[in-house]
This record gives sequence, structure tokens and C-alpha cells, in this order.
Amino acid sequence: MPDVTTAKRPITLAIMAMGGQGGGVLSDWIVHLAESNGYLAQATSVPGVAQRTGATIYYLELFPEAEAERAGQAPVLALMPSPGDVDIVLAAEFMEAGRALERGLVTLDRTTVIASSHRVYGITEKSAMGNGILDPEPVREQLRQHAQHFIEFDMEATAHSQGSVISAVLFGALAGSQTLPFPREAFENAIRDGGIGVSASLRAFDASYQQAQGAEPHSAPSNTASVNEAIPASKTTPPKAELAELVALRAEIDSRFPEPVRPVVHEGVLRLIDYQDIPYAREYLELLQLRMTGIQEHLDHSVLRELARHLALWMSYEDTIRVADLKIRCDRLARVRNEVKADPDQIVYTAEYMHPRVEEICDTLPSGLGRWVMRTGWVRRPLARMTQRGRRISPQRLRGFLLLLSVASLRRWRRKTLRYLDERQRIDAWLAAVDRALAISPEVALEVIKAQGLVKGYGDTHRRGLASFTTVMEAFERFGEAPDAAARLHQLREAALADEKGETLQRSVGEWKPETSTAADDSRIAVKQL
Repeated sequence: MPDVTTAKRPITLAIMAMGGQGGGVLSDWIVHLAESNGYLAQATSVPGVAQRTGATIYYLELFPEAEAERAGQAPVLALMPSPGDVDIVLAAEFMEAGRALERGLVTLDRTTVIASSHRVYGITEKSAMGNGILDPEPVREQLRQHAQHFIEFDMEATAHSQGSVISAVLFGALAGSQTLPFPREAFENAIRDGGIGVSASLRAFDASYQQAQGAEPHSAPSNTASVNEAIPASKTTPPKAELAELVALRAEIDSRFPEPVRPVVHEGVLRLIDYQDIPYAREYLELLQLRMTGIQEHLDHSVLRELARHLALWMSYEDTIRVADLKIRCDRLARVRNEVKADPDQIVYTAEYMHPRVEEICDTLPSGLGRWVMRTGWVRRPLARMTQRGRRISPQRLRGFLLLLSVASLRRWRRKTLRYLDERQRIDAWLAAVDRALAISPEVALEVIKAQGLVKGYGDTHRRGLASFTTVMEAFERFGEAPDAAARLHQLREAALADEKGETLQRSVGEWKPETSTAADDSRIAVKQL
């Protein structure tokens, strides 16, 4: 009796998807497609929870029923993909295609890779101290070299433009690749037989089918509202008086700053108006203007651009007031509804995990009261016990919304809080260090400016970042005038971004920090320490 596996091998497919992307629906469509066209189909899935919303591998094997009947026995189909034995890889996010490549599922003699070019950033990318976003180009180049065929486009954008989900786009790209022995009509019938979101799925299928074959996608019909159209604008039109002030600020920026720097300064002004108010944005412009002369002497606009960017970032530091404000904004809820594909008549609740420490509470108090609480043990200790456990708050429920709204409303008194006073002292000390660095060289000044990027977030994240920043500033005070100061400061800054705990930075510090220091050195650093 002939063995089925010697007569004809199965068609093998691996779907790399994440939670909420419809990988299960896509798997069901492929199974239905195969079984409706004379194939035996087996599908398995292994869910994961380690990456983003949980990466799941769906594995399918399709075998012609006629071949099994001719052999007189049922085929033995595998439950998991084997390296070097996968015909088609479908990736609902670009780095998932990279994971398939890493697992050996992509081979030059066999595999067609169909991947969306959009990114959903992983936890390690989001939590990195610096820019932790992985460069997709090396992965893209490896896929081009190791895949027999490689089809890539922004499938998430196609899904949004058609008011559908990415699973329908992947299904259309699979049909357009013509790697399965089924006609286009059979794919469309599988969607119709599914009975869920048929019209939108077929639109997305059609647009994706054409893109997979190299044609331009059709836009969504004019009588069909896309997903994005249902999202309200994140910013409302400002009042006339405020609009007039914005126009005046823009004219002021155009007249006072060189053209290459204006876009960054303008964005900084808008950010600080959103963060606090127009007078606060004017303070930002004045601080920049004070350093214009020293920077322009070097004729280096990159220094001024970086200063404008980092100063705006520091002046819009994250405190409890800012966090509460962001969590109750309409555009945030609209983004969440869009991500979970909620229908207009569906109610969506979110759970915000908040754990304010006694330090954050004191930071929100008036400066005198906040300092008194921090140094008064019989007040601080019971307050710390009350806040040692985190809380879950839903902004969509009245109690949670009013709680966050009450904290966000403290914005008008932010300038009187302990955190504001501390941050302004740190900013002023940093700007003084920038002034001293400008007298040395623009390269050293640029490193001192970029060191601000270490200060971010709030709570423990802010504390660790501030400690790293202080270490780099100490290094500047020790050897800022050395010929290789810029390179050494750059090395320390990169070391500070290498890990969250600062262990790499401490090892690097040991390379330049002397075993002993003079009393004069220690005194000078103590005076200038932030």
C-alpha cells in the first residue's frame, strides 16, 4: 500500500498573529476554504502571552482528499510547524515575520512570506530607557534573501481604510499571492459563509488582493464610513482670544528664531500650551532666547534644535496632574475603542492601574506643605501605609472619572506645587550647565543637552532617570574641558540608556572616576549638582 506522504506532501501554513487581530477567524476561513474545495484540513494554535497582547502561532496543513483516497489511508498531519517545512507564512505584524524567520520557518526553496509592514511595539521596545524601537530594515533584508517570495505592505492601514480587520486583509493577500490551488471566488465564498462582517471583509479582501498583485488599492466607498472617521478629533478649535495669541506666538517664533529651528520651537510651544497655558509657553521662548546668542556664535542650528526639543520635554514633565489629565481625554477613549474594534453602541470600560507613592502625593501639594510632610515622620509613615497598595480606576465610571478629574483640575495651581519648584530648579541648573558647555564647544554642549533625555516618566522611573542624569552631569563637571569630553559624555549617556538599573553606567563611571578626589573637586560638584 503506497504511503500518502510519498504520493503528495501537504500544504503547510503558519499564521503569526497577536491578540485581537483575528488570527482564529483567518484560520477558520482557510480551513473552510480547503474543505469546500476537496482538501482535508487540520488546524492547531499555540497562544502566547509574552509579547504585546499575546503572540499566537496558528498552524495548518492541507492535504488533497483525492490523494488520501487513492492511497487508501488518512494522512498523518503535524500539529506544529517544523523548520524548513513551511510553505506559507502569514504575519499580522512585521516583527512576527522576523520571529518566523528566527524559528527557521522561512526557507528560500519553499516559503512565501506575506507580512504587514506596520509595527506593534513590544514591551522591551516601549520600556527601553532610550529609543528601544527595533530597526525593521535588517529583518526586511533577511526576509528578501531567505524567502522564495516576499509580499509586504501596510495591511493595518488597508484594514482601517476599508472599515475592516487585518485578518480579512491577510486573507486577500493570500489569495492574491496565488500560492493556494483555489480560485478567488472560493476565498470570497469562505468569507460569506462565515457570516460575520461580510461586506467590510470583502472590501478589505478586494483591496488586499490587488495590492498583493501589485495594483493600487481601491479606496473605501464614499457611502461607507471608515473606522477612523468615527473617531472624534483629538483637539477642539481654541477660543478666538486664544487663537489670536497663538497667531501672535507663531509670528514671534518666525521673527526671533532661524528657519531650520522654527518647526521644533512651534511644536514645543503647542505642547506646553496643552500642558499648562500660553504664559508657560512664553517662558519657554524666553529661556530659548537667552541662549540664542551663544549658540548662533557657533552657527550650528542642530544645537538650538536639540535644546528647543529637550527643554520643551523637560518643561512638560510627567506628574500626577498630567497623568490624570491624559487618562480622561476623549481622544484616548476613542483610540482605545478603535483598537478593540468597538461598535458605536458598545460600552467600553478601561481599568487604569495606579500606584501613587507618598512622594507623588507630596509633589502635588504646595511646596511648603509637601516638604513638611516629607520630613515629618508621624505624618509621612501612616500616609505611606495608606498608599502602599495600588488601585484600579475606571475613567468611564462616575467615581473614577471624578477622582481623575479632581486631580487633573489641579493644573491651574501646578506652579505652586513642590514638584514644579523642584523641576524648575533642576531645569535652571541644567541650562546653566548648557551655558558653560557652549563656552567649551558645540559638541560638548550637544551632549549636555541630550543628557536631559535620561529624565523621563514619574515615580520610580523618574527617580532612576534623574540619578543617571546627575551622574552624567557630574562627569561633565569633572572633565568637561578635556579634548575628548564630548566622546566620553556620549559613551556615558549611551551606557545610561543600556539598562534600567544603571549597572552599565556605573561600570562606565568606574573607567573615568578617580579613586580619590580633592576637597575642591567635591565642593565644586556639590555646588553644581542637580
